[in-house]
This record gives sequence, structure tokens and C-alpha cells, in this order.
Amino acid sequence: MTNIVVVGAGVSGLTSAYLLSKQKDNVITVVAKHMPGDYDIEYASPWAGANVLPMATAKNSSWERRTWPEIKRLATDVPEAGIHLLKSRVYRREKDLEKVRAGGYSFDGLFEENPWYKSLFDDFRELSKDELPEGMASGCEFGSACINVMLYMPWLVGQCRVNGVVFRRGHLKHISDAAALSHNGAKADIIVNTTGLMASRLGGVMDEKVVPVRGQVVVVRNEAPYMVTKSGTDDAADEVCYIMMRAAGGGTILGGTYQKGQWESQPDPNYAMRIMRRAVDMMPELADGKGVKGLDIVRHGVGLRPYREGGVRIEKEKIDGNWVVHNYGHAGWGYQGSYGCAQDVVALVDEIKSRARL
Repeated sequence: MTNIVVVGAGVSGLTSAYLLSKQKDNVITVVAKHMPGDYDIEYASPWAGANVLPMATAKNSSWERRTWPEIKRLATDVPEAGIHLLKSRVYRREKDLEKVRAGGYSFDGLFEENPWYKSLFDDFRELSKDELPEGMASGCEFGSACINVMLYMPWLVGQCRVNGVVFRRGHLKHISDAAALSHNGAKADIIVNTTGLMASRLGGVMDEKVVPVRGQVVVVRNEAPYMVTKSGTDDAADEVCYIMMRAAGGGTILGGTYQKGQWESQPDPNYAMRIMRRAVDMMPELADGKGVKGLDIVRHGVGLRPYREGGVRIEKEKIDGNWVVHNYGHAGWGYQGSYGCAQDVVALVDEIKSRARL
């Protein structure tokens, strides 16, 4: 039996634990400061939308390509997972085209004019000119999905528990501390590090490339007939515009901001007003044509995306004699890449197990 301790209970940690638990020779403990049901600025997963909007470039699209079939299957066949299928529209503004074509745009592949993901969605289509709002050069539509994270996270915990995974609260100062935290009392053979933003502060890791990208949202009761995002706003370079409706009454998420390096946890009313104004301008029917006054607000929220310069870190290394498999730095695509990344974690764990047998 292989003793594995997963550190972190966000979507990356839970999905990694779930896939690892399918191998019956793995004994798995999840240790985390924050668990599903908690709200904390250090804990990104509860604040996520979360929908599927491919953000990677074609070169780095493997994680999203491998995750979409599973998200689609859960939406279709597993209603208790809290995911539903919904059309998504992506608009490219005329004033952003030059930036998009030059490359290095904030959202990588999402707004490309000939996106790699047109082969991922079987109903992908480019929008006709008469379907575009004013100021949009072009756009596309495809059948996507939106996750009610309040249902999906506990569902993942349940799937793990069915497979024997044990969950423990813990606040680690150093990644090596996890070696002594297995529920069976034995030393861990492998530690899986899925600490997200906290990888920047965790002893033994202290990854200076990991920085927060602040996302402020407004959750409303109004129902959106489809999801939509556009390539930029007139308000500021770090303000964005998107609308997505969570499954099963989870509310509609209006966003947002993309503020790199900002840790501020409290919602700013000025940002909130601009978020709501942009949403009703882009989708007037959301508020029955009544503008911001027609929005029924559930709450305001702020989450910190765990961004990493140079991209996600999925690799193995030895720290203080302990094998550690890293899976962090997903920025805003943690859910939509979760299964692909977790599959890579399983492969790295299998490599370590094979080496131990030699």
C-alpha cells in the first residue's frame, strides 16, 4: 500500500485525491486549512464561477482538452454533481483585435479569431454579423457548462469518501510536515501539493512566481439565458466582463476584475457598480430591460486566482527526503483543467511508485 497525503482541498486537491483513490493500493489523506463550506480569501475554489471557457493556447491545451469530456459527462449523467450545460458566447471587440492578434493577451487562447477549441465543442460556430452587439468585430458560440461550486465541491468530497479518502483539518508551516499527517499514523510515501496561492508562502515551496489575481464578482438571482464574455472593457485594462449562471439555483455570476498582485479581500462598491452596469449593457434581458435597478443581488464577493508566472506547476521533486508532487498555479482555469491536471498527478505518483519497487 502507498501512503499519500494531499495538501489542500480546493478543486485541484479534491480531483487529485479522487483520481488517486480509484487505485485501491493508495491510502489517501487530504489535509487542509480550508474545506468545502468555508469562505476565506486564501481559498479560491468557492469563489469560482465556474464555467468552461478555454483559456490556454493550443500548445498548452492538453489539460482542458482532457477535462471537458468529464465535465460534459457529469453535466449530462450525474445531476447531483451540480453542473449544467449552457450555451456560451465569446465576443471579440474591434478595439481589442490588434492586441489579440499580437499574442500575449491576458486570456491567451480564448479570444483568438481561429481558436483551437473549435474542434473541442461539436456545436462550435462563428456568429454572423447581425448577431453581434455594437462594437464587436466578431464572436463565437458553443455549448459549454457551468458548475455550481457549492454543490460540486461537496460532491467531490463524497466521491473521495466512498473510496476511503480521509479528510483532516491542518495548518502546515512546511510541506514536509505533511509526511506525518496520514490518518493511519504511518509516514507518507508521497505528498501531493495542491495549495494554490499559498504555495507562495508554504515552507519548502515558497514559490515567488505565484501571485494573486483579484477577481471581484456580483452574484444575482436574475437568470441568464446563456453565458457571455467579451475581450475587454472601456473602464480599465484589469476589468473584465462576463456573465454565467450556475446550475441548480446557484445564482448568476457577474464579473469582474483581473487585478494581478492585489490581495484586497473586501468588495469595492465602485467596481461592483461598473460590473453590474457592464453586465446589463451586454445582456439587457438579464434585468428585463430595467438596467442595474433590475438586478436582484444575492451577495458581493472577491476571490484570488492562484496565478503563476510561466504557468501551472505539475512536477515531482524530493524535499527533505520526501517525494512531493506539485499541482498548483492554475490562475482562473482550475475547474476546467482539473481532470487533465489530476491525471498528470496520478502519472507522476505512478512513476514514484514504480521507482520504489525497483
